[in-house]
Amino acid sequence: MTPEITTSDLVKRYTSIRKYSEEICAPLEIEDYVVQPIVDVSPPKWHLGHTTWFFETFILEPNFPDYKVFDPQYNFVFNSYYETIGARVIRTDRGNLSRPSVSDIYKYRNYVDDHMKAFLESKFLTEDVESLLELGLNHEQQHQELLITDIKYILGHNPLFPAYKKESISKNKKIEHPHMIRFSEGVYEIGFDGEGFCFDNELGRHKVFLNDFEIADQLVTNREYLQFMEAGGYSDFKHWHAEGWDWVKQNNAQSPLYWHHIDGKWMHYTLNGLQEVDPDEAVCHINFYEASAFASWKEMRLPTEAEWEVASVHFEWGNRWEWTNSAYLPYPGFKKEAGAVGEYNGKFMVNQTVLRGASDATPPGHSRNTYRNFFQTSLKWQLTGIRLAQ
Repeated sequence: MTPEITTSDLVKRYTSIRKYSEEICAPLEIEDYVVQPIVDVSPPKWHLGHTTWFFETFILEPNFPDYKVFDPQYNFVFNSYYETIGARVIRTDRGNLSRPSVSDIYKYRNYVDDHMKAFLESKFLTEDVESLLELGLNHEQQHQELLITDIKYILGHNPLFPAYKKESISKNKKIEHPHMIRFSEGVYEIGFDGEGFCFDNELGRHKVFLNDFEIADQLVTNREYLQFMEAGGYSDFKHWHAEGWDWVKQNNAQSPLYWHHIDGKWMHYTLNGLQEVDPDEAVCHINFYEASAFASWKEMRLPTEAEWEVASVHFEWGNRWEWTNSAYLPYPGFKKEAGAVGEYNGKFMVNQTVLRGASDATPPGHSRNTYRNFFQTSLKWQLTGIRLAQ
C-alpha cells in the first residue's frame, strides 16, 4: 500500500463508490430492474451483480484465504465477456434472468462488500492487488454511467415516458456562440503521463504530427442540428458514409434518439420525463454516422482524437461524449496484461470509433482528457454529441 493511502481511505473510497451504484437504482420500481429492450442495454440488476462479481472473482477468490463464493452459479450469470473465466449467459439473454431476484443481488452485494472491507483491512492486501482494486472501482464507475444510460433507454422506450426522477436533474448548460481555436502544424504529445489511475489503452504517451487545424470551443446545439434536419439532412445521401446511408434507410432515421414530433413541436425524453427540446442545449444521443453527416453538411469534419486531446485544455468538455474521426486502435507499445485482466480493452480494438471527453452521466472523479471511450458507429444510447473541426 502506498504510504499516503491508508486502509481507512481505501475502505471509505470503496464504500462510497459501491453506494453510488445503489443510489442510482434507488428511484426504480422492481420491474424496472429486469428489462432488456435491446442487446446493448443490460438490466439494472445485472449491472449490480456484474460489478460485484468483479470484486469477488478477481480479488476475493484468489487473494483472501478461506473465502467462500456467495453462489457458484453467479460466475455463469454475471461474467460479461471474460473468456478466461469460463462460460457465461449470452448477452441477449440477460433480460431473461428473472432469478436471481433483485433482493438476492442486493444480498450478494452486501456479502461481497462485507468481505471486501475485511480484506482491505487484512494483511493480504498487496500493491498488486491494490492496483486490481483500483481497476475494479473504475470498472464500477464505468457501469454507473451505463446504469444511467440503460435506465434512460428502458424508461424512454416505455410508451408512458415515465420520469426517472421528478425533481430536476439536468446539468445541461446553454451553449454560447462558438469560436474556432486554431492550432499550428507541429509535433505534439498525447497519452496518459502522470500520477493516478488510467486504463491501459491510454498508455503510453507518444508523439504525433498534426497539420494546421481549427476546432470549435463549443458543442453543436439542438438548434443547429434542427437546421440540418429541416434542410433535409436525413434525406440527402451525399452527406453520409455509405454504411451510414444504409443505416438511415434501414432504420428510417429522422432525428436524434428520444426525439418525438408531437403537435408541431419537437419533444425529447429526458430523465425528468418528456420535455420540449431546448434549442440552446448541446445535441445529444447522436451516433457517428449522424455526427459525420452533420459535419459534412456544415462543410467541416470531426476532430481526430489526437487533435481533440491537444486542444482540450483550451475549451470546456464533459457535457457530452464527443465523437472523433479516429478508429479505436492501440497506441505504440501497447501490451495486454496477462490473464483475464488483459481482456479488458485490447480485444475491442477493431470496428470501434473513439469518443473523447465525458458526459453528464459520468461519475465524479472518473474523467480525464486522455480517456479513450469507444463504441460502434451505429450506437447512440450514450450521451454523445458533436464538436466540429476543420
